[in-house]
Amino acid sequence: MSRENVQERSFATKVLVAITIVLLVLLLVALIFYTVDILLLIFSAVLIAIFLRGLALPIAERLKIGETWAVLGVSVLLVAVLAGGIALLAPSVAEQVQSLRVKLPQSARQVGEYLGQFGWGQALIRQVPSVDSIMEKIDTGQLISGVGGVFSSTVGALGNFFIVILLAVYIAAEPRLYSSGLIKLFPQPSRPRAREVLDAIGDTLSWWLIGKIGSMVFIGLLTWIGLSIIGVPLALTLGLIAGLLSFIPNFGPIISALPALLLAFINSPVTALYVLGLYIGVQLIESNVVTPLIERETVELPPALTIIFQLVFGVMLGALGLVLATPLLAVLMVTVQMVYIGDVLGDREVSPQAAGAEDETEDG
Repeated sequence: MSRENVQERSFATKVLVAITIVLLVLLLVALIFYTVDILLLIFSAVLIAIFLRGLALPIAERLKIGETWAVLGVSVLLVAVLAGGIALLAPSVAEQVQSLRVKLPQSARQVGEYLGQFGWGQALIRQVPSVDSIMEKIDTGQLISGVGGVFSSTVGALGNFFIVILLAVYIAAEPRLYSSGLIKLFPQPSRPRAREVLDAIGDTLSWWLIGKIGSMVFIGLLTWIGLSIIGVPLALTLGLIAGLLSFIPNFGPIISALPALLLAFINSPVTALYVLGLYIGVQLIESNVVTPLIERETVELPPALTIIFQLVFGVMLGALGLVLATPLLAVLMVTVQMVYIGDVLGDREVSPQAAGAEDETEDG
């Protein structure tokens, strides 16, 4: 075979390989695009599985039982506690939510009347449609179809919730089965490093969840107590809203403060200022007390990058993308630091403990 034929075949092989790689990348991108909702649900299940194992492992060690049985026991206990909490709080919360739906439009009108006393307020009100005009524009047929859409979406959300819980229990019961399968996708020389990265991601998400759940409980309780002292109605429901929405950094506290401020205007603008000060104070205490306790155990997320991620994921993927933007960013940060910066660029960072030891040695 001539040298020219060999070169032509080699070139044709390279072109074929390049085309195949491009097609596989395009296929992967299309697969991710059309299954992104499923991937988000799987990631949600992984987060819940990490939370379940964080509770189950200490119990398994103390009671000398298998991890699977500990996970099942913790899952059943959490379901029982959740059901009991719903049974106890549901009547009062449902009554307060119904009252909230009635009082919020009244509060909005009262805010509009108060702002109408000022020139800048009148200009602002002219740009915002009134509650009455919005209600007049709602067509009955559209309202009925909207109710049907909400019902179907609610049923779909409940179905997704139970699927996520079921996946989380399976993953938490046998995590090594799934992690080992994922690691086997890498070449053998890279598998130990892949396991290190996967373990680091798991530790980061565990500490992130610990801090987030702690801050949610702290914010919910403190907001409920503060609003009760100020005398704002529906303090329990507003505290629950504040605690749940604090899972979403940056945007959650702002959203949760809006109904409380509107309801406070029923009493007086001064009460609204007290409520605003309460929400700001709670956030300051949480960010300076709760967050620093876990800051050294988890990856540090730049605030600007976190907001950008939330905006991008919120616009592209909707509410679920906004909720999961922060833990997804944490996963990305760990992967970039360990794989790209550490392995590709060769710039492996010194751990905080080692750095502290070095500083003590230099000072000595």
